[in-house]
Formats: sequence, structure tokens, C-alpha cells
Amino acid sequence: MQSTRSRRKVAPAAADGGDSGDKLEQLLLSSAICNGEDLGPFVRKVFASGRPETLLHHLRHFARSKESEIEEVCKSHYQDFILAVDDLRSLLSDVDSLKSSLSDSNSRLQSVGGPLLSCLDSFVEAQNVSKNVNSALQSVILCIKLTELCSRANLHLSNGSFYMALKCLDLMENEFQDKTPSSTLKRMLERKIPEIRSHIERKISKEFGDWLVDIRVVSRNLGQLAIGQASAARQREEDLRIKQRQAEEQSRLSLRGCVYALEEDDDDGGLGGDENDGYSNGNNGLFGFDLTPLYRAYHIHQTLGLEDRFRQYYFENRKLQLTSDFQVSSMTPFLESHQTFFAQIAGFFIIEDRILRTGGGLVSKMEVENLWETAVSKMCSVLEDQFSRMQTANHLLLIKDYVSLLGVTLRRYGYPVDALLNVLSKHRDKYHELLLSDCRKQIAEALAADKFEQMLMKKEYEYSMNVLSFQLQTSDIVPAFPYVAPFSSTVPDCCRIVRSFIEDSVSFMSFGGQLDFYDVVKKYLDRLLGEVLDGALLKLISSSVHGVSQAMQVAANMAVLERACDFFFRHAAQLSGIPLRMVERGRKQFPLSKARDAAEDMLSGMLKRKVDGFMTLIENVNWMTDEALQGGNEYVNEVIIYLETLVSTAQQILPPQVLKRVLQDVLSHISEKIVGALFGDSVKRFNVNAITGIDVDIRLLESFADNLSPVFSEGDTNQLKNALAESRQLVNLLLSNHPENFLNPVIREKSYNALDYRKVVTISEKLRDSSDRLFGTFGSRGAKQNPKKKSLDALIKRLKDVS
Repeated sequence: MQSTRSRRKVAPAAADGGDSGDKLEQLLLSSAICNGEDLGPFVRKVFASGRPETLLHHLRHFARSKESEIEEVCKSHYQDFILAVDDLRSLLSDVDSLKSSLSDSNSRLQSVGGPLLSCLDSFVEAQNVSKNVNSALQSVILCIKLTELCSRANLHLSNGSFYMALKCLDLMENEFQDKTPSSTLKRMLERKIPEIRSHIERKISKEFGDWLVDIRVVSRNLGQLAIGQASAARQREEDLRIKQRQAEEQSRLSLRGCVYALEEDDDDGGLGGDENDGYSNGNNGLFGFDLTPLYRAYHIHQTLGLEDRFRQYYFENRKLQLTSDFQVSSMTPFLESHQTFFAQIAGFFIIEDRILRTGGGLVSKMEVENLWETAVSKMCSVLEDQFSRMQTANHLLLIKDYVSLLGVTLRRYGYPVDALLNVLSKHRDKYHELLLSDCRKQIAEALAADKFEQMLMKKEYEYSMNVLSFQLQTSDIVPAFPYVAPFSSTVPDCCRIVRSFIEDSVSFMSFGGQLDFYDVVKKYLDRLLGEVLDGALLKLISSSVHGVSQAMQVAANMAVLERACDFFFRHAAQLSGIPLRMVERGRKQFPLSKARDAAEDMLSGMLKRKVDGFMTLIENVNWMTDEALQGGNEYVNEVIIYLETLVSTAQQILPPQVLKRVLQDVLSHISEKIVGALFGDSVKRFNVNAITGIDVDIRLLESFADNLSPVFSEGDTNQLKNALAESRQLVNLLLSNHPENFLNPVIREKSYNALDYRKVVTISEKLRDSSDRLFGTFGSRGAKQNPKKKSLDALIKRLKDVS
């Protein structure tokens, strides 16, 4: 190594540039080998330069330099190696002794462990047998449980407990099918479980199909029952209103101081919509309303995972049933089939409401509402068509009442019924026109059957039925029987017809969605009275009344009908729920005024014609008599006898006001006849004595009027005497000492307001003095002129000037 160092020191001074490069490469190669670097770059470089011998030389040089180092290391560890060999030799002897010891121990162990190993083998074999037995027992137990479950499923199937059978099938499928050790059982389960489910689905579908058939009959009965309960509730309300009206009427008339407490029984709800109304989710034995098959089928299909399919199937079938219910038979009149038609639909939607609330989502609210809209549209169409064909008011009323009950029934379940009520309101005018037509026929028949005789009532119930029921009585005292009424049988017959009209009209307008309908009822009542009844009475008066007795009876009937008309409007108001004070405040004139006036005019006309027969006797009056008659002329005595006879009969029939109007008309006619006789051509002249006789005649007529004071009031008696005003004022003027006072406007208005000045002129010119047979000549030309004649001449002259 010293030589090497010496050479490394000498070489740089003596060598050239090439030797220095070889040294550098050798150092770099040595450094790379010592550092464990890759020698690839050096190899490529030497091969690239074409001098691989240089690399081999450097490698050999490096190897020689390391051999000396290895030799030094080996020398430093030689002693340690010798020591280690010695230790190994001593260890070998120990190993030999241990080997012999282990051989001995193995021999002893083999002699002792042989029996133990045989026992262990027996134990292991027994343990395996035990495991096999336990596995077999578990398999047997599993099979037993499976067979028991199969048996239980069969029992449920035979008992119809399909839900429990399906639960057993689910348990078999989830818990046993994959775990069963028997391939036979496993194949049986895989085959039978779907078959049993299909069998259950078929069975439950058949039960549901039977329920769909039965529920249609149940729907009809249920609808009839529900509408019947609504009708009963309406009747109870009507009974309460009748009691209330009776209480109000008695209070109004102050018959007695009673306090009424109207108590209404609690409505048990019937078929109401509450959950505790007597229904369970499944059935109600009282009404046969059984939903158990439906809910059972729905539950089974839910268990089978077919819920949506069943819901769709149910809805489609019910929709088809509803469509079938809409069919109206052309073979049966709608009047006979309308209750079944509407009851079927009502029952359908009562059931759907129950299913909606308790079916667990079987039907949705939207689906039920859509079905109801379809049903309302169809029912409205049917009603429009049937109403347009009907020509009998009673038929239309019957259907309207049932439809309104249908509306009341279904409104309790939340169904809107305004469209149905609008259809009923739309045909209000047609119904009343038909009702008026029916009443016109009935009134015509009642009037045609009238015998114009006072009605005889033998029993109290007849009096109550014909008088009290229409408030025709004039006294609260019940008369003795037999009782002869002042009216004929036409009056109660017509009253019954009008009352029936009012009740039918109110019945049609009630429960139709319109609360205040009195004005409508009153409008048609006015038409019935003012057009139908008044027209029929006018026709009767003009064509069928013959004789004074018949005319008097008709006039008496009209007076009673006037009281009846007050009852009609009060009755209409009570039925319509309107306070009576409003009716009395808004009361108009008597609706039968034309017939009443015609009846009184006819009676007056007949009496006038009868009186005219007696007034012909006025021709027998001596108009130039020398002495005035003290007992009246013959004609007036005959007239008074006739009038007294007439009054004695008429006051038993005619009310005082009617009798007063008739007598007033007759007396006025008599007065006109007296004035007409003086004014007419048949009387050429008359004297004061004749006028004095006429004055006596008028006084007798006035005395006749005064004698009627027990029948009439003082004011009525004065009105009767005022009917003779024209003849009385004319006689007073002719007998007056100062006839020229007639020219004084104040005196004329006070004492002679009934006289026509033209008649006064003509009649005054006929007056002659008893000493001078010619009017206007009192004594000779040279005699003093009579002041009365002078005054009368001046009156005549002035009146002629005015004319």
C-alpha cells in the first residue's frame, strides 16, 4: 500500500494528460462501487469509446486493493472462529446426551399416550355422531313445525280465515322455505304457496262479487229508510210548527192566558254521519248495511300486495253500478218509479260516504265527489225531462217533495244539492200554472153543484169542519144544532180548494233552498182568488143565478168569502213562517170585489125590478087631488110591505153591511122613480096636495128605514134615509114657502145638493095652484099675486136663464 501511495504521488509529475484521466476514472469507479451505485454508465462509456480493457483493468485493480483488506479482516477474526469451533464441539456432546434423553422420554410418552389417543378417537367419533343426531333432531323439529303450520293454514282455509292463512303462508315462505332440509317439502312449498294465494284471491273475489250484487238491494232499502227518516223528521217539525201557530193564534185572539212550551224530542240521528250513530265499520244488522265482505276483500288484497288493483277494480264496478242506477225505465211511469230511482242513488252515496270515512283509503274524496257530480248532472237531466212532460200538479209536487227529502238526506252527509234545488225552483211557475188549472176545474165543479140553499149542519164536527176550520164564525159561541149557516155548500167547498192550493203551494216552495217565499205564495194566491175564483163566481152570477133568493144567497156567500179571504192570507203567512202583523199591515182590497159587486148588483137589480112592479101603481095617483092623503099612496104601501118581508128574510142570511148596501140602492132607485114620475111626460101637472101625498110616501119610507135601527147602526140608518135624498129635497123645495132659496149656493149645497136644476125647472113648471088649474096663474089679473108663486116663477126664470 505504501508503494501504491508512492506511485500515486509520483505519477502526476511524470505522467502526461492521458494518465491523469485514467486515474480520475479509476477513482470515480471505486467511489461508485463503494457507494453501491449503478456501473451501467461506466460500461456504456468504455464500449462507446472502444476501450473495454481499461474498465477491466480498473476493476481488477479495485479487486486487488480489496483483497488486502479482506485478508486483514480475516486475520483479525481468526481467533474468534477457533473459539466458536470449540464451543460447537462441546455443544455436540450435550446434544447427544439430550437426544438420548428425548428418546427415552418419547418411549415413555408413547407407552402412556397410546391408550389416551384411542380414547380420544372414540370421543371424537361419539361427538360427531352426537352432532349428526342433533342436526337430524333440528331438521325433524323444523319439519314438524312446518307441517303444523301447513295444517294450521289448511284449517284457516277450510274455515274461511283467509287472512290468517295468508299469514301462515308468509311465515312458511320467509322462515321455513329456505331452511327446510327436505327437498320434497321445499318443492311442495314452492308449488303450493302460489296456488293457495291464487285460490284465496279467487274466493275473496267471489265474495266481493256477491257483495256487489247484494249491495244494490241494500242501497235501495237504505236510501228509502234514510229518506223516510228525513220525512219523519220533517213531519215532526211540521207538527211543532202547527202547535206554534195554534199558540200564536190563541195568543193573538187572547182566548186564554196560556204559556206554551214546545218541546222537541231528540233526534236519534238515524243514519247520520257520526261514528257512533249505530254503525260499525263493518256492518249493522238492523239495516242490513254490511261492509264486512268489502273490507275483508280489501284487507286480503292488501296482504297479497294487490291494493292498487283492488281499489281500481272496486271503483270501476261501483261506477258501472251507478251508471246502471241512472237508467229510467220507459215501461213504468216515472211517478211510480221515482222513489226507487232516487232512493237507489241516495243509498249508493250513503254507503260511499261510509266507505270514504272508514275504508282506510279504499276510495278517495275526489273520486266520491266526481261520482256525485255525475249523479247530480244525471238527476237534473232526468228531472228536467220528466217535469217537461208532466201535466198534473199533484204529480209534480209528489216528485218535488221526494227530491227535496233526497236533498235533506244527502246534505247531512256533506253532498251539495243546490243544483237539484235549482231545478225545482225553475219549474215553480209551471207547477203553479198546473195547480191553478186544477183548482179552476174543481171550483167550476163546486159552483156547478151549488143548489143556492143555506147549509144545514147537524153535528158539531160538521160545524168545525165547515166553519171553524176556515174561521168563518162571527161569534166564539158554538151554536145549537142543527145549525143553519148563512152560506151554501159552495163556500166551504171553495175554501177547501183554496186552502189546499195554499198548502200545496207552500209545500212546493218549502225546503227548496228559498227561505222567504211568502211573496211567491201570495202572488199565486192573488191569482187564484182574483182570476180563477172571482172569474168563476162572475160566470156563475151571470149565467146560473135566477130569482131573488138565489141572488141573495150568492151575495151572502160573497160576504162569508170576504172573511174567508182574510183567513187564506193568514194561513199562507203562517205556513210560510211570516208574522201575522206583517200580513195585516200589507193587506190589500178584497180580491173577490168584482164578484161581490156583481152579486150585490144582481140582487139589487132583481129587487129594483120587483119594486118597479109596485111602482107602476104610481100611475094611479091623483095629481090634482083636492085633499092630501094621510096614509100614503097605494104604491108606497105595497113597496114597504115587500121591503119589510124582504128584510125579515134577508137579515137571516145577509150581513148588515151587505143588506144596507142593497137597501140603500133600492131606496135610491125608489127615489129616482118618484122623481122620474114627476119629471116624466105621464104627469102633465100636479098640485100641492099631490106633493103633500108624495111627502107622506117619503116619510113612510124614511120611517121604514128608522124601523131598521135594531139591524143597523144609527149611521147606517141615516145612510138609508139619505138614499131618498133626491125625492125628499124635491118635495121640500116644492112645499117650501121660499123656493127661490134654491138659487142661494150655500142653501142649495146644504139642502138641495141632490137636485138637478133642469129637473127642478121641468117639475116646477108642472105645479098648479088649487084655485087656478094653470101653472103661473093665481087668481084674476087684478088680484094680488101669491108670494110663493112669485118666488117659484122667479126661480124658474132664473134657472132657464142659466140653462
